[in-house]
Amino acid sequence: MVVRVCERAAQSGASTVVVATDDPRILEAVQAHGHRALMTRADHPSGTDRIAEAAAALGLGDADIVVNVQGDEPLIAPDLIASVAAALERDSVASMSTACHPIHDEAAIANPNVVKVVLDAAGHALYFSRSRIPHPRAPGGVWYRHAGIYAYRAGFLRKFARLEPAPLERAESLEQLRALWHGYRIAVAVHAGEIPPGVDTPQDLEAVRRMLRKGT
Repeated sequence: MVVRVCERAAQSGASTVVVATDDPRILEAVQAHGHRALMTRADHPSGTDRIAEAAAALGLGDADIVVNVQGDEPLIAPDLIASVAAALERDSVASMSTACHPIHDEAAIANPNVVKVVLDAAGHALYFSRSRIPHPRAPGGVWYRHAGIYAYRAGFLRKFARLEPAPLERAESLEQLRALWHGYRIAVAVHAGEIPPGVDTPQDLEAVRRMLRKGT
């Protein structure tokens, strides 16, 4: 699965693709398929902290853009990766960027495992939540599902790793709220179509395998 994510990331136009892991089995699998990987500490509180260590090990400059693609996203579209990087590159105010798409399914809107995001007029995130946001007081409305992909400037990654975890981050178990809590902007690329989900359970994995057998 991780190797497939590497292949999708390489198709995005990224100048370099590196897997950051604390598991030697993942390191060996990635390298055996000709991709680059590096070992990181096992005690990071979040994936962003792990990426910060990797960026430092790679000697990246403050302005370099790093896209964090999680290893459980085998169906991620290369153009989604590129669009998240581009959203940050063209937004000098934002310190990081991510993606979302409209939700049309009532069950998904009500599902706390589906993270929602609300945006301001400039396309920056106002808040992320597992709750239904915004709450409809009248018929109609638009809801956006947050996709767990992020881009950062390497200089901000170093700052993020030193920020205190936020109360909202702990309450929602959403690490991106740490950036908002401390006053940093997050640009959000809005996609018209649905973004495929990641693999969180054995059932998810089997569903992805069926999609791949059908040529998805």
